[in-house]
Amino acid sequence: MAFVYVSIGSNTHPEANVCSCIQHLRHDFHGTVFSPIYQTPAEGFTGNPFLNLVAGFDTNHSSKNLRNYLKNLEALHGRQPAQEKFSSRTLDIDLLLYGNLNLLPDIKLPHPDITAYPFVLFPLAEIAPDVIHPVLQQSISAIAAATGLSRTTLQHVELECSPPQP
Repeated sequence: MAFVYVSIGSNTHPEANVCSCIQHLRHDFHGTVFSPIYQTPAEGFTGNPFLNLVAGFDTNHSSKNLRNYLKNLEALHGRQPAQEKFSSRTLDIDLLLYGNLNLLPDIKLPHPDITAYPFVLFPLAEIAPDVIHPVLQQSISAIAAATGLSRTTLQHVELECSPPQP
């Protein structure tokens, strides 16, 4: 059993896709915790704003099987497998942390987006402040406090499916 964290984002029918993803994770992984939902501008391309959040849950899946589960969940929501990195998407789910595994560069664990994007780092810090980053050997809250990333692009959004606040 491992506790994992995933980032979730959508800018194509984002309310419906994010809510559906939340429902799937709640159903398939009991006790899932969610960060607040944030609207953020598209990164690296011109497009509609994204809705982003982070979820954490226990799983018996291996890291490979969990990645397959997440890719299947994206496909269920209309995500095309060969889609460009910086483009609009129905659902984007990235495995951020899998317990304390460090599988860089093979599987990208811990995921480099943790320290690269405010819409990943700050929501992760809200639900996992004391978790230690397996490479940096610092807590997520310490990484968030020391980062040069700005919170100003994060606008809190309430949806009917919004998870309860931590």
